[in-house]
Amino acid sequence: MKVMILAAGRGDRMRPLTDTCPKPLLPVGGKPLIVWKIESLARAGLRDIVINHAWLGEQIEAALGDGSRFGVRLSYSAETTALETAGGIAKALPLLSAHPERGEIFLAVSGDIFCGYDFRKLLPRAHGMAGAPTPRMHLVMVPNPDFHPHGDFTLARNGLLSLDEIPADGGERLTFGNIGLYDTRLFTAIEPGTRVPMTPYYWEAIEAGSATGERFDGRWENVGTPSQLAALDAAIMAPAVDAVTQVRIARGA
Repeated sequence: MKVMILAAGRGDRMRPLTDTCPKPLLPVGGKPLIVWKIESLARAGLRDIVINHAWLGEQIEAALGDGSRFGVRLSYSAETTALETAGGIAKALPLLSAHPERGEIFLAVSGDIFCGYDFRKLLPRAHGMAGAPTPRMHLVMVPNPDFHPHGDFTLARNGLLSLDEIPADGGERLTFGNIGLYDTRLFTAIEPGTRVPMTPYYWEAIEAGSATGERFDGRWENVGTPSQLAALDAAIMAPAVDAVTQVRIARGA
């Protein structure tokens, strides 16, 4: 299964840091945000990765290269201006599938989230979705963060997503974690280079009953501002600093 890391956003809320550095390359815990994602995908055996970019995209390509040092194969979909999620996927479709009309499944994940999700969990789900009569999607949902208390969609006990504002039958309102499996057929009608948002595709699939979800309760952070980046960096570095301190104490330093 191929993967697309969505990395074309300008990162306006992260300014001034993103004035000279693309958001996916901002360092946290000693390495760029996007490298954490690439390494996590590689551990799951997902080694064919497409990265789209727009703002300062040449820096992304220069920093990551062909991906060989991470044990993956990277290819790039350059956008003159950001095409939003659906438009970016449509432009990158030839890199994701040689025959998108056949309904191949790929994983798309945002380049600016930091999480502990094990992407291997999605492999059986992707296998089951491939070649379905109608295209499907599967979204990883997370508990609502403080900045998004009302969530995005409702996840029912049967695994289907709904647009209901008030959950019923044991369902719960959750936030989309920017990790999803998609059928290539969802994007074949989009003219490459067209700016198209993803939200209408979510709504259409959910209303048709062809969108499922799962809840992830592990670490998940949407890194949107310099203060959030600094807090995450401190949290990641703290265990390493504590470990060094313990070693020094043990040595009598």
